[in-house]
Amino acid sequence: MSPVIQVHEVEFTAIRAQGAGGQNVNKVSNAVHLRFAVHGSSLPEAVQHRLLALSDTRITQDGVIVIKAQGSRSLEQNKADALARLQALVDSVAVPPRERKATRPTRASQQRRLQGKALRSVTKQARSRVLD
Repeated sequence: MSPVIQVHEVEFTAIRAQGAGGQNVNKVSNAVHLRFAVHGSSLPEAVQHRLLALSDTRITQDGVIVIKAQGSRSLEQNKADALARLQALVDSVAVPPRERKATRPTRASQQRRLQGKALRSVTKQARSRVLD
């Protein structure tokens, strides 16, 4: 169960989109900058820590997630896209990773590994110079 992002915790800023698009790009601010402060959010503490631990370029040093959406010519669609991408980012860290249980290799796997090493050794010895 992933926590849902509250819309009142997100700040949207309309900006002009980049790239080709003719006069419409120069006149209309349809792209969106989404800013979400992780520390001041209603997300659980564990989710906040895992979110800030990500090595993602969209997360600033201050713990603010910045997402830019400019795929559509509609401001509302770009807002929805940015919010969906933020929710996907939160969903990716919502479930804690399983702890690794230390195991030992089986005897059969150890024997297979040593047999492979022996075969490789024979192959390499066959490549060496022959001494009389």
